[in-house]
Amino acid sequence: MARSVLYQQVAAELRRAIYSGVLGPGAQLPTEAQLMEDHGVSRNTVRLALGELVNEGLVTRTPRRGTVVRDRRPLLIYPQRELEPPPSGELREAFAYAVAQEGRAPSQYIEVLTVSPVEEIASRLELADGELAVVRRRLRFVDGQPYNTNDSYFPRDLVADSEIARPGDIARGANRVLEELGHAQVRVVDDIWARMPNQEEAERLQLELGTPVMVYVRVGFDAADMPVRVAVSVLPADKHLIRYELDGR
Repeated sequence: MARSVLYQQVAAELRRAIYSGVLGPGAQLPTEAQLMEDHGVSRNTVRLALGELVNEGLVTRTPRRGTVVRDRRPLLIYPQRELEPPPSGELREAFAYAVAQEGRAPSQYIEVLTVSPVEEIASRLELADGELAVVRRRLRFVDGQPYNTNDSYFPRDLVADSEIARPGDIARGANRVLEELGHAQVRVVDDIWARMPNQEEAERLQLELGTPVMVYVRVGFDAADMPVRVAVSVLPADKHLIRYELDGR
């Protein structure tokens, strides 16, 4: 049997064990020697099979423990809920609330800058030449692990004197601040696509080799149909599940 078919067969059997739960998160895979014996294949064939699983983000290799199954518990995101009124008395911003609802611990690192945005952002915000934007760059963590990045851009003239333009967390969320400024978002447009991460994203998010990301861009419009926010999220594909609920009733 061709070597390429052999390594794919070994990878397929290990993949089935992972997806079925036989090998759960944190479980150690058999050693290379054991896999060679179990499948009657060469060491190189085993390494090719394991390399395929690493590239798919299913396993990771550690110096001391060998090859282990990654914890792939995804964060469930409901984009349609972002603009819904929060529960009575709840002032947490949307991400923190969603993570806490799953019984997990949210945290984030925030950097606030005034920038001349790139053309894609400027055009989505309908900024004139030379107009500036305030960007709140966030690296978000779940249970202490980097989970995604979120860069939210706002027209500087709109938010310059608000909390949005100042460093630090906004406990009630920037959406609530926009509402207080008279620019509540009443309509949003989402674009979502997948690609491989660039080097900066891979480093910030501590991505395993071969892990793709989803780019999720949301543009929020106020009642006058003026764009007031462009949020660009980079979501590792193995850590997120985006769920839309549409009801035609």
